Amino acid sequence: MLQQIIFIAIALTVYGSLEYYGWQGIKTAFQPANISRAKWIYWCVSISLFLLFISFRPFLYKILPRTVGMYFGVIFVIVLISKLIVLLFLFPEDITRLSRFIASKFSSAPPVAGGISRSEFLSKAALVAAAIPAGTLIYGVLVNAYNYRFHKVSVKLRNLPDSFNGFKIIQLSDIHSGSFTRTEPIEKVIQKINEANADLIVFTGDLVNNVTSEMEPFMNVFNKLKAKHGVISITGNHDYGDYVSWDTDEAKKENFKQFIATHKNLGWDLLLNEHRVLERNGEKIAVIGIENWGGGRFAKYGKFPDAYKGTEEIPFKILLSHDPSSWDSKVRVEYPETDLTLSGHTHGAQFGIENKWLKWSPSQYIYKQWAGLYNEGKQFLYVNRGFGFLFYPGRVGILPEVAEITLLKG
Repeated sequence: MLQQIIFIAIALTVYGSLEYYGWQGIKTAFQPANISRAKWIYWCVSISLFLLFISFRPFLYKILPRTVGMYFGVIFVIVLISKLIVLLFLFPEDITRLSRFIASKFSSAPPVAGGISRSEFLSKAALVAAAIPAGTLIYGVLVNAYNYRFHKVSVKLRNLPDSFNGFKIIQLSDIHSGSFTRTEPIEKVIQKINEANADLIVFTGDLVNNVTSEMEPFMNVFNKLKAKHGVISITGNHDYGDYVSWDTDEAKKENFKQFIATHKNLGWDLLLNEHRVLERNGEKIAVIGIENWGGGRFAKYGKFPDAYKGTEEIPFKILLSHDPSSWDSKVRVEYPETDLTLSGHTHGAQFGIENKWLKWSPSQYIYKQWAGLYNEGKQFLYVNRGFGFLFYPGRVGILPEVAEITLLKG
């Protein structure tokens, strides 16, 4: 109880400091003629956002539409980040003022004309600096959430059978249907995917955020995906309902049964620690799919021996594994015969910089392989940046992806 009280006290102190400096920045920079009215507007908005924040999880999420809560959370975080930046600008100035005030008590020198009040320039600079990340995050929501990019990659593979030279795979990952607020841009990109005339479409996990029912509004969108060898899918860490407080274990099990049925209704072939063999002109490749197997705190449902059993004589193997951390820790160590692994999971943190000069994301400090193609010896890994989004309903720098992977004999 004491720890909770201390935590709440610290949190309120930090939050109060952010609000105070946010107001000081506005007041000093613009010095509105009607300061009283501006003050009432600022504090009413701030207090309202705070009350909505602390009451949303216990009460409001049950009665408000899902999208309302998602966008409110974004607004709240953007406002806090902006005020934090203002604090970082103005707090050092207050420390300087305090230091000078204390020094003046021990000095006989006359005070400097005009005093040592915070400069108007510094406050305006703080507001400009705060507006940059706020504007960027808002742009990421309004423009980039559905700004899909096709990443075309060719992979030269020594073991690839001649009949599969030029075999085209479209990879989707991390749909997170529970976060979608629109269907039109998704319908357009699925049409473009079908126009690519892929040999195979694979989906590498995280169809939903928490519960299977999130997919219901989008069934008639994603069931239109077509490829010569169909759509093969696997599970991700979010697909098991592990992040929901279920009333009973049976309710959780029923949710996963519905999840399996959803893949069937989509026309997708869900691999649960199993494999499929594709054949051309008498030559074969194996597509192996494991359930989620992740590093750190993520659950390990994957059973590699079950998935690989029966593929011993097949010369070329593609593994679908949601979490790329399985590549270094499991695949390369125990299954070196795996030629190509396709993963997702990281989203590229939905934030970063990616151009021909620089590729950076906070995701790289968590995952060694976090976006794009990687190679060790004869083994390759491709990490998809994700089709959807989670928590933050947008993307900055790292855009939603459709991967078009062409296998070449090499």
